[in-house]
Amino acid sequence: MSYQRSIKRESPFRQKGDTIVGNDVWIGYNVTIMPGVYIGDGAIIGTNSLVTKNIGQYEIWGGSQAKLIRKRFSDGVIELFLKIQWWNWDIEKIISNVDVLLSNDVEKLREIKAQ
Repeated sequence: MSYQRSIKRESPFRQKGDTIVGNDVWIGYNVTIMPGVYIGDGAIIGTNSLVTKNIGQYEIWGGSQAKLIRKRFSDGVIELFLKIQWWNWDIEKIISNVDVLLSNDVEKLREIKAQ
């Protein structure tokens, strides 16, 4: 007679949830991101960093253990980037505006948003 029983084993590791990486994020070489961490849109994480905490939108973090270095832009510019969400544009719109996207011309970005 064969007995089948299901063995329910509890993992010794607590589940921390999904790791979520936003849009327009740059992650350097050899970065370790722990489970359950949120990385906001436009964030930059420096090489060899250990990320254990959530990273806000358009923030620069680095180190082991990673710490906030500074924001990439002023709060007004960050708000503009989050409103225009260029990563959701059609490819044609991105290509035709690549010079503006790569520049520091916030006024031209506002004009594109208004279109």
